[in-house]
Amino acid sequence: MAESARPIHPPTADSAWRYTAEQAARSRFFFDFDGVLSPVTDDPDASQPVAAALGVLEDLAAKVDRVAIVSARPVSFLRTRFESLAHVDLYGLYGLEVWHEGRVVTEPTAEPWVPAMADLAERARAELPSEILVEFKRLSVALHYRTAPQLADEAGAWGHEQAERHGLKIQGGRMVVELKPPVDQDKGMVISEGVKDSGCAWYFGDDMSDIKAFDALRAREAVDPEFFGMCVAVANPETGADVSVAADLTLESPAAVADFLTDGLRRF
Repeated sequence: MAESARPIHPPTADSAWRYTAEQAARSRFFFDFDGVLSPVTDDPDASQPVAAALGVLEDLAAKVDRVAIVSARPVSFLRTRFESLAHVDLYGLYGLEVWHEGRVVTEPTAEPWVPAMADLAERARAELPSEILVEFKRLSVALHYRTAPQLADEAGAWGHEQAERHGLKIQGGRMVVELKPPVDQDKGMVISEGVKDSGCAWYFGDDMSDIKAFDALRAREAVDPEFFGMCVAVANPETGADVSVAADLTLESPAAVADFLTDGLRRF
């Protein structure tokens, strides 16, 4: 039977799955964690993947070339949630860390910033209202104002002041401001590298930083007419329509992501 033609954007779920199944040996899947595989929680340390996620990711990894999680979380955190998965790669801190062959590989240019980020976290806890949760991630500091949205401007102003003063990068997200080392790395760069030599790739995201990953799939399609990239958004009220507008398909929740994958695997 002849292979299907590359789907036209925006494709139907059925045509996307059918094409992916035909290209399974050259297909790769990438997922954000918070808001995609796990509901977003007030306490970041409380986040857990939805019950069906672990099994379906392992099943998916057995069918396609590669499955990876690309997150703003440190690899150390991701390992505690996905240590049972033998065939899923982990990219932490937007790709500054990678779980590779049983150990964490850190981007060398970022490593010297660990002491500075630790100091920044201490100052944030001392200078900002206690309602702002300060999350130290070794190579970044996140200022969460989910439980105190009225402090969004204060968190943002403090973050931008520190970024300018210390030459840091700043990343906005869902009720969070994050400060990172001035290292050229983001989810788009992870995906650009991750889809080399592949014929098909999917990315599931829910936040503004994930749009760069969507853009990386679009860019690969532009230079390789045989490549198919599928961008999937997960709906939420905090990023509005921006992520969904950039995607081919929108799902309603992390639980819906697991159900969608379970259904898709029946096509293989």
